Amino acid sequence: MGRIEDILRMKCKEHTLCFILLDSEMLELVKAVEMAKDAEELGVDAILVGGSSAIDQIELSNIIQAIKSKISIPVILFPGNVTGISPYADAILFSSLLNSENPYYISQAQALGALAIEKYKLESIPMAYLIIGDGSTAWFVGQARGIPFDKPKIAVMYALAAKYMGMRALYLEAGSGASRSVDPKMVSYVRNSFEGLLIVGGGIKNGNIARELSKAGANAIVIGTAFEENGSKVLRDILSALK
Repeated sequence: MGRIEDILRMKCKEHTLCFILLDSEMLELVKAVEMAKDAEELGVDAILVGGSSAIDQIELSNIIQAIKSKISIPVILFPGNVTGISPYADAILFSSLLNSENPYYISQAQALGALAIEKYKLESIPMAYLIIGDGSTAWFVGQARGIPFDKPKIAVMYALAAKYMGMRALYLEAGSGASRSVDPKMVSYVRNSFEGLLIVGGGIKNGNIARELSKAGANAIVIGTAFEENGSKVLRDILSALK
């Protein structure tokens, strides 16, 4: 376990963590830096940089370097493909999309990216990634067989598989800009079967949703579209609910 993962695990014993997800393809550099600075000032625990369709590695690296020059909280890669790897981040969520129907997103992209991660000496956090529901960009690009929102026991099956494969983190993802979040019942079921870092994202639009997910057992929640569209007000509400 590396330094960043150790920090996150220690902090989540005190409160449910909040990560901001910045899509390097969708945001201009100045806007990304501004959002990262605002997020840190409000009390966010880490910045995730990635996106399902990010393809410009130079643009990605420029954004990460610019962000890191202005903030002190960790900047962690959350890549959707091998093009989402940069040597300038503090760590990478080395994820396997377990419910993809395409083996490329389960193990092949990971094998292709592993040499770069080794070369850059990036801290790697092994993580199982599960798409809940359908219709999101991540669902489409990752060719996932989305787990129905009302089928928590299917999520438990995958959570157990992740546990037995040695994954130290698990991400339940409803998708960027999703109309609904992962059901707290599903989070609770998964929490009872998985001891690692449990991350939940997608459709978290206010403090009430964040609070219910926290109560259900989420160690960290990820905010993307809600912060991008509504700014500091919604993020302040969510952080207040978590802390």
